[in-house]
Amino acid sequence: MIEVYIDGASAGNPGPSGAGIFIKGNGTAEKYSIPLGIMSNHEAEYHAFIKALEICLEKGYSHSLVSFRTDSDLVNKGVEKEFVKNKLYAPLLDKALQLSKHFDLFFMKWIPSIENKTADELARLAIRKNTLEEE
Repeated sequence: MIEVYIDGASAGNPGPSGAGIFIKGNGTAEKYSIPLGIMSNHEAEYHAFIKALEICLEKGYSHSLVSFRTDSDLVNKGVEKEFVKNKLYAPLLDKALQLSKHFDLFFMKWIPSIENKTADELARLAIRKNTLEEE
């Protein structure tokens, strides 16, 4: 089983944002810290999920059991219900759902923030990378 921990963060709402992705399974651990530019925290959460899906597909994990874990209730419920109230997030959810269909066994699970510390740290590092790239 592949476990994928995701988190998006913003310094301001909107503000410089980043995605943190921590993938473990098959005896390996991979960490990604991806600057996202200026956006809201909720947008960053969705972008982190999309980036994680894309990375897993590129790595060929689509035929494995892949469990995505997020502390974002918005993303988790959006995926679960395949619906978001705020139309701003609808295209992001649609893209994520399309990508998720490429997995044979796809699961999304909400976890408390305390269990998502590595992804959170990676997302915060990505925020700082945004600032460095602007200088």
